[in-house]
Amino acid sequence: MWRRPFESQNLVVYRKTKISRRPGQRARLVAPAEAGEEYSYCVDKFWIIESVAPDGFLVVKTRRGKRHHIRQNDPNLRHASLRERLFSRARFPTAAFDPVDSVRC
Repeated sequence: MWRRPFESQNLVVYRKTKISRRPGQRARLVAPAEAGEEYSYCVDKFWIIESVAPDGFLVVKTRRGKRHHIRQNDPNLRHASLRERLFSRARFPTAAFDPVDSVRC
């Protein structure tokens, strides 16, 4: 199946798996553990691609300025849909303003 290539400044969504006793309100696919004390669930993370490396990795930036290195072929990574770009735009980082880079010592 053909996938659209990732490019710099593309908005992406990463589905991250978590485990805790209290899933948050944005948790999806919630499933209890066998003992029933914890839950495993998925949370969608809204990121922007900062750069594309030739070795198959993407440098993505979070809303708070953190950077992650993710493989382009990671099954949990996908392009943001039009609906997500419209209705969840506040959850994506902005490309124009970077609070980490704007701090000067």
